[in-house]
Amino acid sequence: LVNRVVSHLVQAIRSKDGPFSSIERQSAGSYYERVKISEPNEFDIMLVMPVARLQLDESDDTGAYYYLAFKRQPKEKYLLKFVDEDGKLSAFKMLRALRAIIKQEIKNIKNVEVTVARKKAGSPAITLQIKNPPSEISVDIILTLEVQQSWPPSTQEGLKIGQWLGTKVRREFRFRPIYLVAKQNKREKVLRENTWRLSFSHIEKAMMNNHGNSKTCCESDGPKCCRKGCLKLLKYLLEQLKMKYPKELEKFCSYHVKTAFFHSCVMWPYDIDWHSEDLDHCFQKCLGYFVDCLQKSQLPHFFIPQHNLLSLEDIASNHFLSRQINNQLNNGFPIFQE
Repeated sequence: LVNRVVSHLVQAIRSKDGPFSSIERQSAGSYYERVKISEPNEFDIMLVMPVARLQLDESDDTGAYYYLAFKRQPKEKYLLKFVDEDGKLSAFKMLRALRAIIKQEIKNIKNVEVTVARKKAGSPAITLQIKNPPSEISVDIILTLEVQQSWPPSTQEGLKIGQWLGTKVRREFRFRPIYLVAKQNKREKVLRENTWRLSFSHIEKAMMNNHGNSKTCCESDGPKCCRKGCLKLLKYLLEQLKMKYPKELEKFCSYHVKTAFFHSCVMWPYDIDWHSEDLDHCFQKCLGYFVDCLQKSQLPHFFIPQHNLLSLEDIASNHFLSRQINNQLNNGFPIFQE
């Protein structure tokens, strides 16, 4: 159902002779990394748009958010209409234009009821709701720029996978293009509509799909590990706790546990650290690391180490989550039985 709707949209968007005619569809997120838990009712689809060269200027000290400008007249002339009065590429203008095309186009999809959800402030996604009785599927469409140039300096010390996946793999990853998504920086007092955030979902997907220290890990005839099982449990635990305490835990998302999980893979780089029969032990090790991060309010972004994903302003909710997790740990995870 999702494929049918998205393929229709992609074809329609590409056929319009406009700014988005070069987009390619790429699937991201947990469903496509094979770590989806519960119902497959949420999907992330990236619409990737190649752009030749951009000038990236950091918009703050996180190293994750950037203003984008063209160094010279771009080959992609049609992008000039999205440049704001300061000469920066406006994420807001681009999203608005794409949203308008999608809203128009869903009317032409036969036999499926699709609507576009209301815009959420600061969100980079255009969310489709697909009726699929008795439930509903939501699809986040994320406009992503793909830029063929070297990764910015803030990433230099990140992606410490040398021992785990090898320095050759790290080098190969860093030669891949940069992805930028239209994301406003929530820490700014005034939400500016022209910031873009680095995204590494293409690299994360590659790491999840080839996650072993040895090349045969989890292949049909290779030894099995429990890395993905651990990540699923971490995500499920957070999801259940968020359902129980929506207000206290609204700041947290699955990216927090995914980041903690990647750091755990670096701390325990070898396949023997992740035997499939050691799932419960490995899960508790990962959780222990995450709780440690929560207590210090310090979880470095996996690719941009200077960017802390747990802010000190949220110390109360960080401690609240760590208490809830400890409570689960000490009582044999009652939430999994509920």
